[in-house]
Amino acid sequence: MSKLIDLLNWRYATKKMDPAKVVPEEKVARILEAIRLTATSSGMQPFHVLVVTNPELRAAIKPHAWGQGMVTDCSHLLVFAAWDDYTPERINTAFDLVNEVRGFKNEGWEAYRQSVLASYPPRGPEVNFQHAARQAYIGLGTALVAAAEEQVDSTPMEGFSPDKVDEILGLRAKGLRSVVILPLGYREEAGDWLVNLKKVRRALNDFVTWVR
Repeated sequence: MSKLIDLLNWRYATKKMDPAKVVPEEKVARILEAIRLTATSSGMQPFHVLVVTNPELRAAIKPHAWGQGMVTDCSHLLVFAAWDDYTPERINTAFDLVNEVRGFKNEGWEAYRQSVLASYPPRGPEVNFQHAARQAYIGLGTALVAAAEEQVDSTPMEGFSPDKVDEILGLRAKGLRSVVILPLGYREEAGDWLVNLKKVRRALNDFVTWVR
């Protein structure tokens, strides 16, 4: 655990990435597996991760991400895209997968399925998208920790136009909406103004309150 704390102190939101350095595929695979294994509400995993390496697509995204160079200079660009709605089909697919993997049906689990089916779809697409987007952020947090563990630099980014990214990647047709993007790569220290600055976080006693 002390190693993880050291790595979290090491990581920062990298502002300049070296386009000549490529993250090995095995490292990317482990980061993606960590995201896949992350916690989500009811285990439904209501988001999708796109790994964008296509240079033309990344160049098209860059102007809609405030022209930030990490989009094109990174090794792999992860796009976290949440479900646009919780449909009965999506809910049933998630619950059916649990039954398939575990090899049995549980009465309590099936009752919970019916409860979700009765409560989620009627809430409407926007409420459901916002809920799914929050689940995507859980995945983002896991990705940041996993990248640090692999000593891969990363930069979580909300500074982009979701509508434009959705259009470029054809997400709406897939029932998805982009939420946050995460460039992965390696820092270019000579061009990164943030690389040598001290990490600043509130003191623990100002951040955590024990309720005993």
